[in-house]
Amino acid sequence: MIDSSAFHGKKAAYFTLGCKLNFSETSTFGKMLQEMGVKTVAKGEVADICLVNTCSVTEVADHKCRQAIHRMVRQHPHAFVVVTGCYAQLEPEKLSHIDGVDLVLGSNEKANLIQFLSEEWAKRQDNQGEETKGKYHAVSKVKEITSFAPSCSRGNRTRYFLKVQDGCDYFCTYCTIPFARGLSRNPSISSLVQQAQQAADEGGKEIVLTGVNIGDFGATTHERFIDLVKALDEVEGISRFRISSLEPDLLSDELIDYCAHSRAFMPHFHIPLQSGSDAVLKLMHRRYDTALFAHKIKMIKEKMPHAFIGVDVMVGTRGETPEYFEECYSFLRELDVTQLHVFPYSERPGTAALRIPYVVSAADKKERSRRLLELSDEKTRHFYTQYIGTEAEVLFEKAPRGKAMHGFTPNYIRVELSPSQAREEYDNQLIKVRLGDFNHDETALKGEVING
Repeated sequence: MIDSSAFHGKKAAYFTLGCKLNFSETSTFGKMLQEMGVKTVAKGEVADICLVNTCSVTEVADHKCRQAIHRMVRQHPHAFVVVTGCYAQLEPEKLSHIDGVDLVLGSNEKANLIQFLSEEWAKRQDNQGEETKGKYHAVSKVKEITSFAPSCSRGNRTRYFLKVQDGCDYFCTYCTIPFARGLSRNPSISSLVQQAQQAADEGGKEIVLTGVNIGDFGATTHERFIDLVKALDEVEGISRFRISSLEPDLLSDELIDYCAHSRAFMPHFHIPLQSGSDAVLKLMHRRYDTALFAHKIKMIKEKMPHAFIGVDVMVGTRGETPEYFEECYSFLRELDVTQLHVFPYSERPGTAALRIPYVVSAADKKERSRRLLELSDEKTRHFYTQYIGTEAEVLFEKAPRGKAMHGFTPNYIRVELSPSQAREEYDNQLIKVRLGDFNHDETALKGEVING
């Protein structure tokens, strides 16, 4: 039994690392605590509760997680500190022994975060004056991770993030996600439609579908991702849906065709490639080759010439010889995509990739990343330039006082309104603008509101 009165008037601080899925989950935890009377801490205030939602996709991510936890403990020295997320699942003992951490929850347990927090909070109150920090963690074995924590929240943003799936069955050689989040699972289409309708009732206009491997939707309920898309497309009040990331082998031709003619699914795709070399893809145990990937890109562009396509690429993985990297670079150079999200390979304990003999030096990883990032900038600039002088509807987000206001077109072009043009009432509104030249740092196109 949760005693919500024990939390009334308390203040909480949140810190999220990693993906949009983590952000969505943190936002939902915050909303649940808010309903129990917990306020989000303001700048300069000291919190009673701290929640750190961790990531473990790279060694750098692990380091950032530890830094964030130490920072939280310093800034809020008497707070009850909860750590969850992927790093918590993989390294619970290490995190539970960090001075100041009270509770570590794995991927299965975070679905009951409020229950665990309530129970451990009560123990602390009963043991005032006794040292209880760093003593408790609850983490299930990977095969026991079966729970699904629903999440549809926007936090302090305009767009909602709807969690439609969790876990992964793919076991790529470089990746720890199946060990951190368990196998693929999902809720029903009907429950997700209800959450989307609730977001619409709250005034939401755009929803981003999130998950670990969302194209694998249906593993639990024996439904199909395309049927989820069709059902969500009928939710009244939501003007825009975006699909956060979709594996190329799960991006069906049927789905591409549907999105091209749908009411609300935007011409915006994010597709992980990881390598443009077939030899490296085999080493990674990816389930497609470059020919299939190129087919998907070609089909998207034939049906939606204006579509924004983002692509994940990993550089410097074990086995990526200089020749294989050049194959990757050449493949990407010819590919009609908009932006590359470039990640240097990071060795993860327990992964099969560690058995691959060829190791890429740190200097070579850095140089390969630099070349691909330059290629990405060229592609993005070329894409944006095509739309200078055109008109588009932009969903704007509230800007900090005195700062430029930003939003996105249907095909994910970032648009900036100068402080003189920005209006508070534009927040979460679809505003018609004329797209001008690049802004000062070339991260967006300048927008001019079209009145009338």
